[in-house]
Amino acid sequence: MGGRRGRRLPRAPVEIGIDRLSHEGRGIGRHEDRTAFIQGALPGETVSAEIRRRRRRQEEGQALEVVGSVSADRVEPPCAHFGVCGGCSLQHMDPAAQVRHKADALAELLAHVGGVSPDHWLAPLTGPTAGYRRRARLGVKYVPRKGDRVLVGFRERFSPFVADIDSCHVLDARVGALLPALAALVRGLSIPDRIAQIEVAAGDEDVGLVFRNLRPLAPADREALIEFGTRHGLLLFEQPGNESTVAPLGHETMRLHYRLPDFDLDFAFAPTDFTQVNAAINRQMVNQAVDLLDAEPASRVLDLFCGLGNFTLPLARQAAEVIGLEGAESLVERGRENALGNGIDNARFAAADLTALEPTAASLGGPVDRVLLDPPRSGALEVLPSIGRLQPERIVYVSCGPSTLARDAGQLVHEHGYRLAAAGIMDMFPHTGHAEAMALFTR
Repeated sequence: MGGRRGRRLPRAPVEIGIDRLSHEGRGIGRHEDRTAFIQGALPGETVSAEIRRRRRRQEEGQALEVVGSVSADRVEPPCAHFGVCGGCSLQHMDPAAQVRHKADALAELLAHVGGVSPDHWLAPLTGPTAGYRRRARLGVKYVPRKGDRVLVGFRERFSPFVADIDSCHVLDARVGALLPALAALVRGLSIPDRIAQIEVAAGDEDVGLVFRNLRPLAPADREALIEFGTRHGLLLFEQPGNESTVAPLGHETMRLHYRLPDFDLDFAFAPTDFTQVNAAINRQMVNQAVDLLDAEPASRVLDLFCGLGNFTLPLARQAAEVIGLEGAESLVERGRENALGNGIDNARFAAADLTALEPTAASLGGPVDRVLLDPPRSGALEVLPSIGRLQPERIVYVSCGPSTLARDAGQLVHEHGYRLAAAGIMDMFPHTGHAEAMALFTR
């Protein structure tokens, strides 16, 4: 019983001194012999905090105000909904300080998890901190007890509920100001309680919104959605089932587009295809990866987790051949479509189970001297032994999970004879604790 009472949440705010930041950007301090992770707090500050969750050895909370001196890195959050909406976690921190923190976290992970350090640190890749987010899944919630209201947005912090917000600072500006209009649109449908989410997919020219409808749309619903799309210059889609059921509303367009102008490439993608969230960072990221891989006219390149060819096709502009392997058949089809559309005939795509892949020179049609890895957050541990046997001269690893990059870097260096030649972060998600990274390994 004493243990249960000890885990009861304090009724009043508590004061906590903050010593450092966690990798994801929460302030870390001590309170009643527990490690306290406090959102909205910065190192060197003492904050008054509300404790929201408590376990035996740690607790989580939200900073309410700074008591005493304020960190030099603290700024006024640019969004009025910061602290309620869970879409961002670091708007109280100067963007340059956010980047420094993410770079320090990568260095710590590489050293402590992988036991490695790069010969050279790459300059961080940075871009706009507002309106950058081209992909998002917005929650939709019908609340009949509050005057038949509909909420559209991200989830609240510390809560599964949809936050009550009227704009989004980080969403593509073509969508970020439309949240109240989208809520009014859903509220006027015959099935406001059966729209589960709205998926945002923005290209360079057009923005697609995919409405996940759990019941069929009535004719009047279709008319309302079509009129909304026309009025706001958006491409609307319905999705009554899995991704194969996505269908356009009031138009015949099934592809959005983005360009990589430095390679004279145009990429077509379906609204539910995976594409990079941040277009400005993606362009820098592709340029840097191609430069680091340093493919020559005779090079054969293996691109693992290749998606729709975001790296495959730029590399094909330099190499003799690029082989793109991807787990999702739909993205393999898109990669082939994009190669054809851009007149590229030296890139080939194939579907493969990348968790059980054992590529050999024979299965790849000959040796490869370059490998590009762009795995999911879980990393690329399963394919590292096969890559080691292929013995490419250079490996560029693009990571959306620095902790698994650090783990895999340790394997490549300590088990497979590679050197960590360079590494650096990419600020793909400003104002959040999420960091992405890139590393170059050489034999």
